[in-house]
Amino acid sequence: MRAVEIYVSGVVQGVGFRYFTARIAKELGIKGFVKNLSDGRVYIYAVGEERALEKFISNIRHGPPLAVVRDLEIRNAEIKEVERFEVKR
Repeated sequence: MRAVEIYVSGVVQGVGFRYFTARIAKELGIKGFVKNLSDGRVYIYAVGEERALEKFISNIRHGPPLAVVRDLEIRNAEIKEVERFEVKR
C-alpha cells in the first residue's frame, strides 16, 4: 500500500474533473478524496496498491474531455484509514 498527494493544475475546475477522478478511483479500488483548491488547482489524496496508483495517475494526467492538465505535483503521503473515495466541496 502507498499513499500520495497529487496537486493538479491547468483547466481542472468546472469541467467534471473531481467526478472523473472519483469514477477512476472506484474502478481501481483507490481510497481517499478529491477537492478543488481556492488557487484553481485540484487536490487528490489517494491510497492504494502501487499498480493501481500508477494506473490512477496515468488517467489523471489526461483528465476528462474538457480538462487541460498542465502539471501534476505528486508527493508521497502518510497512509491514513479511509473507507472509500469521495468528492469533497
